[in-house]
Amino acid sequence: MKHIITLSIFLATLGLQAQQNVPEDDFQNIEDKVIDWRRDLHENPELSNREFETAKKIAAHLKSLGIETTTEIAKTGVVGILKGDKPGKTLALRADIDALPVKEKNDLEFKSTKTTEFLGSQTGVMHACGHDTHTAILMGVAEILSTHKDKINGTVKFIFQPAEEGPPPGEEGGAALMIKEGVLENPDVDAIFGLHINAATPVGTIKYKPEGTMAAVERFVINVQGKQAHGSAPWSGVDPILISAKIIDGLQTIISRNADLTESASVITVGKITSGVRFNIIPETAELIGTVRTLDPENKKVILSRMRELVPTIAQAYGGSATIDIQNNTAITFNDVALTQQMLPTLENVAGKENVNLMKATTGGEDFSFFQEKVPGFYFFLGGRPENAEPTRHHTPDFYIDESGLLLGVKTMTQLTLDFLSNS
Repeated sequence: MKHIITLSIFLATLGLQAQQNVPEDDFQNIEDKVIDWRRDLHENPELSNREFETAKKIAAHLKSLGIETTTEIAKTGVVGILKGDKPGKTLALRADIDALPVKEKNDLEFKSTKTTEFLGSQTGVMHACGHDTHTAILMGVAEILSTHKDKINGTVKFIFQPAEEGPPPGEEGGAALMIKEGVLENPDVDAIFGLHINAATPVGTIKYKPEGTMAAVERFVINVQGKQAHGSAPWSGVDPILISAKIIDGLQTIISRNADLTESASVITVGKITSGVRFNIIPETAELIGTVRTLDPENKKVILSRMRELVPTIAQAYGGSATIDIQNNTAITFNDVALTQQMLPTLENVAGKENVNLMKATTGGEDFSFFQEKVPGFYFFLGGRPENAEPTRHHTPDFYIDESGLLLGVKTMTQLTLDFLSNS
């Protein structure tokens, strides 16, 4: 009798899940719209915290669907709230909307020719990381779900986030500012999903990883103080360039001798050094700017602590002084283990089990991580590389995505939403 009851509950659950499926025709009918939205966004990109026209298009679309819409969150962010016909939890879906200061080289009908001023220089503007596809996909998901409120057990919050690439200097922005302004409240969000299209992953496939998926990103600035002297008499001064070299060497020993690399990868990179004006003058100061990437919270704590200890100590050993300022750009993109396990069957059902692959962690960063620090989150990668084609690189002028992969993004995010809310 017990087995019969258990089987009945199991079959009833399957039946409930089956009722939440969206007809295939709905997805086929939305595909052309998603591609059109993406092309329009691609042709008209806007930089971080300047996504004014992009936000207007998103808001107009959400309002046309009867979705409660709020604008100007974190400057240019847009949030839509869709309440289902049945009570339940609140799930957030996030897409980033900003472009990059990159001049496009692709020969496309919808190629970006836009230019603007960025940090005092003229530059092109391009969706060189696929945020246009993320926005178009979520617009498609919103349209699908708005016509199937009867299948929604709870509430869906659509978060269109500006400035994922980082706000301009001196400004706040991105996920951190959205959270600060209450985007995860009213109603309180129980979980959040996000995706990123990937130019190296074949179309039709999905990659995911539980736990640390993308790295925490810190930006550091080191200022070295020496004593100016003639280049012919270095003993009469304190060379900040020499001290800088010793600091760089010391930073790498943190990775090789202090970081537990059996737990996860870590990286310290100095990307810029500024010092001196002339070949025969030992300068007074030097500036080093770089980044730290970590995938494990304990490793991060050790590495940052050692950096703060070593930098001034090394400078002092060579007769100078140095300060270090470390700024947090993103946290670890950490996929909640239980949530990932819960949603994996949905990924496999939508894309096919053979097309859903476990990935290795990457040392790229993503400010979706700030949402994951507040609520359980799941972030995955959607294939965008054309079949039999070489992958292009993100953040480059020739970045290219196969639009045939967008429909899988719409299907996956839609079904993840329905399944999470039904089973929660």
